[in-house]
Amino acid sequence: MATAVKLGTKKRANGINITPFVDVLLVVLVIFILTSNASIPGIRVDLPKASASVPLEKPKTKAITIDNAGQVFLDAYPVTLPELEERLRTEKALSPDFPVIVRGDASVQYAKVVEVLDLLRRIELNQVGLVTGKPA
Repeated sequence: MATAVKLGTKKRANGINITPFVDVLLVVLVIFILTSNASIPGIRVDLPKASASVPLEKPKTKAITIDNAGQVFLDAYPVTLPELEERLRTEKALSPDFPVIVRGDASVQYAKVVEVLDLLRRIELNQVGLVTGKPA
């Protein structure tokens, strides 16, 4: 005669369902990626202000920083001008057209920044940018 069919019943598989756990981990990963700091490594300096600034951050960007005492840093490591030239020439041999940004403290002597820019011109680096802060 008529067989009874139960609707809405599911056979449960043995084991632990890890799908909600994976969902939570993916959400945590996305939050971590969005909140991580992706800035260029360097020394903290007081940047001069400019009305318009263009972000020049790229994966292989080299950051040259000149602090208020006139000390030159390449990616947060102190260097002399001859060392800076040697390291940049080595980097240029590996990848010929990499971007370089120059970050100078607002109180640094202008001559020191010009020395660094002249060094970059001698090496024939074309992608050079000066970093400024946003106006208050």
